[in-house]
Amino acid sequence: MAKIGVIGSGFAGLSVASCLAKQGHEVTIFEKNKVPGGRARHFSEKGFMFDMGPSWYWMPDVFEKYFALFGKKVSDYYQLKRLDPSYRVYFGKDDFLDIPANFDALKKLFDELEPGAGQKLQNFMDESEYKYEVGINDLVYKPSRSLTEFFDGRLLYGLMKMQVFSSISSYIKKHFKHPKIIQLLEFPVLFLGAKPSKTPALYSLMNYADIKLGTWYPDGGMNKIIEGMVSLAKELGVNFELENGVKKIEVVNDNARILVTDHGDFEFDIVVGGADYHHVEQHLLDKPYRNYSKAYWDKRVMAPSSLIFYLGIDKKLKNLDHHNLFFDKPFDPHAEEIYEDPKWPKNPLFYVSCPSQTDKSVAPEGMENIFILVPVAPDLEDTEEIRELYYDKIMDRLEALTEQKIKNNVIYKRSYAHNDFISDYNAFKGNAYGLANTLKQTAILKPSLKSKKVKNLYFTGQLTVPGPGVPPSLISGQVVAKEIEKDLYR
Repeated sequence: MAKIGVIGSGFAGLSVASCLAKQGHEVTIFEKNKVPGGRARHFSEKGFMFDMGPSWYWMPDVFEKYFALFGKKVSDYYQLKRLDPSYRVYFGKDDFLDIPANFDALKKLFDELEPGAGQKLQNFMDESEYKYEVGINDLVYKPSRSLTEFFDGRLLYGLMKMQVFSSISSYIKKHFKHPKIIQLLEFPVLFLGAKPSKTPALYSLMNYADIKLGTWYPDGGMNKIIEGMVSLAKELGVNFELENGVKKIEVVNDNARILVTDHGDFEFDIVVGGADYHHVEQHLLDKPYRNYSKAYWDKRVMAPSSLIFYLGIDKKLKNLDHHNLFFDKPFDPHAEEIYEDPKWPKNPLFYVSCPSQTDKSVAPEGMENIFILVPVAPDLEDTEEIRELYYDKIMDRLEALTEQKIKNNVIYKRSYAHNDFISDYNAFKGNAYGLANTLKQTAILKPSLKSKKVKNLYFTGQLTVPGPGVPPSLISGQVVAKEIEKDLYR
C-alpha cells in the first residue's frame, strides 16, 4: 500500500483518487477551496442554485463505466433525464431551431433545410459512431507515454479511417451545404478549444455524442455528479483536506515526498497533480524538477476562457429552452478574436442555460435561473468595466431575440471571468477549458501525465491526456491510476 497525495478535487482528481483507493492505497485529496468539485462547484443565493461551470451532460456511457468500476450505477447517486429538445439555436429574431432528441425527427429537419441532407446525416452518423467507438473506447484510454502504444492493427486501421489529418470543418462541408446545418455540426467541437478548421475530423465523434447519445440533465444540477463522486470516494476511504491548498512540492532524491500546505506538511510515496498542470509544474516545483520551460508553455494553444453571468430572474421567461445557443452574429470573426488575434470580441456568440426550465429546485417558484457564457480568448485584461460592457451587450441581444424584458427583473447577478479562474483554480492564462485539442496537441504531443524528472509525480486533468471536458477528465483519472499501479509493481 502506498500513501498518495492528490492535488485538486475536480473530476480528474476525484476520479484518480477513487481508483487508487480501490487499489488499496491510502489517498488524501488537497483542495484549496471550501468545497470539492473544482470548476463543477455550485453556490446558492436568494433561493437560486447555480452550477458554476459544466452544464452539458454528454457521453452518459463514460459516467456509467466510471461508476461500474466500483460496482455502482449512476442511478445510485443521481437521477438523469434526457432533454427534448436537446437545445435551441437562435440564428436571428424569429429564426431558431429546436434540435429534437429523436434522430428520425432530426433527419426530417435536415431534409427541410437541405433536400437529401437526412440521408447524408445518417451516413455522417455511421462514420461518427465508428470514430466514437474507437476513439472513446481505445484511443482516449491510452496514457500516451510512447508511440508504441499505438502499434496496434485495429488502432492503426482506425486512425486511417478517422480522418485524423483533415479538419472537421472541411469534413462537414463535404457532406452538407446549408450554413445552418454546418453551424449545428461544428458547434460541439467548440468545447474542444480550437476553430473547426484546426480541429481534426476525428472529433465528429462529438456529433455522435450530441445527436445519438443525447443531452441529459442530472436532477438537482451538474454538481450532483460531484456529490456522487465525493460520496463514492469517502466510501472507498479517501481523505479530504478542504481549504488546504498546496504551496510547494518538496523533492527528495528525485522523488516528490512532501506537500507543503496551508495547514502543515504531509509526506507521501506518490503525488498526483490534479490541479492546473502549469501551476503544479511551474509554481509548486523548483526549476530543476520541471518537465517544461516557460517558453514551452507560452507556445501552447489554450482552449478559450469564458465570461459568465449567473442571474436570478424574478419572473418566468418565454422563448428559452434548457440549453440555448445564440448564433445570430457571424461565427468567423468571433473565432478569429479567440484563436488568431486574441481580443475581447466585437459581436460575440453566446450560450444561455436556463435549468429552471427543467428543474424547479434551482430557482424559487415563479422565477428563473440563468447562466450566460461568452467564450473569449485566454489571457485578456479582465476588469469590472469590461464585464459590465459585455453584460449590457449580451442582455440587449437576449431581450431582442427572445422578445421580452429581462434586465429589469434581475434580482441576483454575479459575473465570473479570467481573474476568477486564476484566483479559484490557478488556471493558466485564466483558461476555462484547458489545452486546445489541435492536431499538434493530441495524444503523445500533450504534456505528459508522468514527470520526466520526478520519479513518483503524475499529472491528471484537462491539460494532459486525453484532453478538455468532463468525460475526458473522468477518463484521465482512470488512466493515471492504471499507470501508477503498473509503475508500482513493475
